[in-house]
Amino acid sequence: MCRTVDLRHAVLAKNDGLAATLRADLAQRGVTAVNLMSSPGSGKTALLERVLTRAGERRLAAAALTADLATENDARRLARSGAPVKQVLTGGLCHLECDQVRAQLADWLPSGVRALFIENVGNLVCPASYDLGESLRVVLMSVTEGEDKPAKYPTAFGLAHLVVLTKTDLADAAGFDVDAFTACVEQVNPGVEILHSSARTGEGVDPLLDRVLATCSGVTPHRPVLAAQHLARHAHDHGPGTDEHTHDHGPGADEHAHDHGPEHGSAPHEHARDHGAGRPHDEARAHAHTHAPTHDGGRRHDDAHARAHDDAHAPAAAHEHPGEAPAHGGAPARVTVARDHAPGAHGSAHAGAGLDAAPGPAADAGRRQV
Repeated sequence: MCRTVDLRHAVLAKNDGLAATLRADLAQRGVTAVNLMSSPGSGKTALLERVLTRAGERRLAAAALTADLATENDARRLARSGAPVKQVLTGGLCHLECDQVRAQLADWLPSGVRALFIENVGNLVCPASYDLGESLRVVLMSVTEGEDKPAKYPTAFGLAHLVVLTKTDLADAAGFDVDAFTACVEQVNPGVEILHSSARTGEGVDPLLDRVLATCSGVTPHRPVLAAQHLARHAHDHGPGTDEHTHDHGPGADEHAHDHGPEHGSAPHEHARDHGAGRPHDEARAHAHTHAPTHDGGRRHDDAHARAHDDAHAPAAAHEHPGEAPAHGGAPARVTVARDHAPGAHGSAHAGAGLDAAPGPAADAGRRQV
């Protein structure tokens, strides 16, 4: 058990280091990353589509990286905004990790983008432990999920720079108690701002975009108390012979060494069935292709044209089809899709393989920029 926990600490520590590097790299390019986390069905995709559309209207160059276990549905929806969108298919992995994000951005992120929205896998447990190099972490919850959810998921809500309540147009019908919800949020993250939103009515879209713009302009977001508690602990043990060190968790947390203990759940995650124990989760060798942002409802992507992968899953060339929706800059928007053919121990504490593997490009040199 001790070895398993030590391995998990090592995995999270490596992820933290990668996140600090990615955050600095994005800052040099003038890009602010926004990590969106929620349960499945919270309405984050619908809200993000409205936000991306509004960003285009306000002439903010924005793009979206969206993660899903198996479908490209979210990317197709987001592409209707006209913004550049990339879909990451995790193949069963329940969260994104920083090396995945870094690999996907290496040959895709369009020049001139100021705001990069990362729509995490729908899950409030594992994603909360992984810094993706974001400067703004937003946790969303709908009025149909229950007022006490923040208390049930204290890490996700406790480390948020901003909390967004979604589907507020349904609050009365759902009998949602806003005061009880606010009290639960305040309990785990005192002082954090709560925005009310509705993708249907447009409520909260501009305020959310304003918060993103403020972060892009260098305004430091809310500093969660939970992050300060991690800072106060200031050290964790990575095993014999390993020195204490610090991690950069973004503007809301300062540099600190932390113990991924009770708040993160000290027991390892159990995902062997989903990931395939011992199999490498190699985003660097993901198959990728692009397609138009809008498709007929029954249209299926034809992957028969993709080159056969060898045993090492060498990357196949990207394929593109003309888009129809206008991009923010006037050119056709496109969706890029990256498939992971070998889900497994991609930096996950429950597997342990590939801890030192450096991610490479997600597709071959012939791939076009979106």
